[in-house]
Amino acid sequence: MSFSAVHGTLSSLKSCQADIGTGMDIVTDVAMDLAEAQDKDVNPAIDEMRAMIVECARLDREINFFVDIVQQVTTEVVTQHPEAMFSLSAKVKEQFTERTARLSDTDLHNHPKLVAFEDSIKSSLNQASQEPAENTEDLQGDVVVSQSQVNFTCPLTQVEMVNPVKNKKCNHHYDEEAILCLIKTRHSQKKKCRCPVVGCENTDVSKSDLIPDQLLRRMIQSQKRQGKRM
Repeated sequence: MSFSAVHGTLSSLKSCQADIGTGMDIVTDVAMDLAEAQDKDVNPAIDEMRAMIVECARLDREINFFVDIVQQVTTEVVTQHPEAMFSLSAKVKEQFTERTARLSDTDLHNHPKLVAFEDSIKSSLNQASQEPAENTEDLQGDVVVSQSQVNFTCPLTQVEMVNPVKNKKCNHHYDEEAILCLIKTRHSQKKKCRCPVVGCENTDVSKSDLIPDQLLRRMIQSQKRQGKRM
């Protein structure tokens, strides 16, 4: 097996991982729709979707493990004799088995997409219980209008967010692409990433602090739809 083949495989896995993330977002959206509908059979359906999210989270973590291990092992092999390539597969399999065996339910339930799922369902159920079903869309529009100036603009790009994420440390929101780019830039400079919100005392933002905010994303999309109808 050549190194180019290894890199090609890892690239394919990363693409697959992105598709898994998209699928988890779709499942979360459907679950939120069910929660807002207040159907009497909603809980079993949401439980099934929660189980799907958990399995996707497990697969996502396993892909991360595999990619990290392959990159580490291949880096080690490069410095050794060419014959070491023949043991690459066995080394990867051994380390991957060890790491996945240590993956606990607690680790899975801390996955950002699963945390986002739980937060989104909770928010949707609370909103549905407080609003008459026939007025949900209108009232949601009122919420959008009242909060757009506060919550919808990314503090980095100064434009409306596309994929908002919430920092679980300071509860501030950013557009996902913008904050990840900032974190990467700061880390490449051997510096910590400070929260870009003016006045925030959070001086160390990391990728693991970010949780997708599906409810806010839906509200932004709702505002866009309303704007097109006007």
